Amino acid sequence: MKNNYLFAGMLAFAASGVFLASCSDDETEGGGQASGGVNKPYVIALTASGSGSTADILTTAESLEGEIQASGLVNDGASYWVFHSNKYLYALNYNDGEGGTTFSFVRNPSTGELEQRAKEYIITRFTSYGTYGDEIITTSSGEGNPDWADPVTGYIPYVLKVAYLDVVDETASTNLGQGGANDGVVTDEAYVCENFLGNGEYVTLSGIEQVGAKIYSAAVPMGLSQYGCQQFTDEGRTQYKYVRPGYEDLVKTEDGGSHSSAYKKGELQWTQWPDECWVAIFADNSLTEKKLVKTDRISYACGRMKSQYYQMIWATDDGRYVYVISPSYAKTMADGRQQTSLPAGVVRIDTQTEQFDDYYCNLELLSTDGIQRSWYMGGDDFLFLMYDAPITSSEKTANRLAVFSADDKTLTPVTGLPADATGFGNAPYFEGGVAYVSVNTESGYPAVYRIEPSTGVALKTLTVNGATTLTGIGYLE
Repeated sequence: MKNNYLFAGMLAFAASGVFLASCSDDETEGGGQASGGVNKPYVIALTASGSGSTADILTTAESLEGEIQASGLVNDGASYWVFHSNKYLYALNYNDGEGGTTFSFVRNPSTGELEQRAKEYIITRFTSYGTYGDEIITTSSGEGNPDWADPVTGYIPYVLKVAYLDVVDETASTNLGQGGANDGVVTDEAYVCENFLGNGEYVTLSGIEQVGAKIYSAAVPMGLSQYGCQQFTDEGRTQYKYVRPGYEDLVKTEDGGSHSSAYKKGELQWTQWPDECWVAIFADNSLTEKKLVKTDRISYACGRMKSQYYQMIWATDDGRYVYVISPSYAKTMADGRQQTSLPAGVVRIDTQTEQFDDYYCNLELLSTDGIQRSWYMGGDDFLFLMYDAPITSSEKTANRLAVFSADDKTLTPVTGLPADATGFGNAPYFEGGVAYVSVNTESGYPAVYRIEPSTGVALKTLTVNGATTLTGIGYLE
């Protein structure tokens, strides 16, 4: 763990570039209250490099306009910055498929300074996350309890693994057993995610979207695990129970692949049912009691990047509708039988009936470029992170933004961004229906751009001098 100190993120006029400097505890640069009592409620996560070293920094700003220096609280960085209720900032870390260290920040109530809280956590690996009440919830699917192994094959069923971070009490908990023979494994069979949709396949969740006391989450079918695949309808074990007829050759005959595409002998990787979308409506944050709703107008609803499943399911401000977006990621599958025939599209669930209504928008009629991520801006507007080519292209790069109006069914490319933009921060900030996005470039310093949803025009509002990249923006009271 790095020590917390202040980073003087200034350009040195010598060739050394950016330099590090330790500062005393009573200095206020980069904190919540600058000298003179000026409030700095906006928090910007960034990196800065100089003299052969790189630092992750949280800097603060009075507003999202003008220029500031890359100075502030040094920290260990984050895979994802999560701003919760404008009071807490959590650094979620994903460590190459293993658990990562998570820590948090708040304003000091006396001084207004940004400070790291005392507790740190090692949470289980996660593939999706979201908020619920006072909690940040992370989820993934993985091998479950050895006590539930198939008596013939010994294969263990997959389960949903859930971690809870209580932002107020500053505590962490999981659904994994504690103590005894079951230490570190799920002990409640309600979390088994095999045959989740009734077709034998296991699922992972994409998105945690709270509506009242309930949680809406896209249930993404992952194919047949060893446990699910090696179920048969006859004693001779010759007739697969869940492998579709004509798909038998997709069952793996040896281990292979790597990282998020690794597979095991005896499983059937990726879904056999790509032309449908399922949403699980959980009764509460335990994620055990659920209702499943299905549509065949779009494929499964998630964006993907390696092992991460990006949220594509968003509730409106009034909670009346939940919009469900499919980039049609299944079009990228190698085998035609596992490729979806459905275009990228948007549907919605009426939360009063908890069923899909008749709303539908074909996104591919609006743009041929693929979609990687989405965020809800407010009203009926959404911000899309888009590729520069169709989702099936092997050369695509997620380097474009667009505003989707669900009411008008329009997709407006964002204009006004620098031509040499290299990427965007993973945590945009939304205020009053407007998006503030961190933009990194090949030349010059990164900056914050304000995007108007009605026009799609981006305007540079804040430059962070001395920064290398900006990774997130938010607001802390």
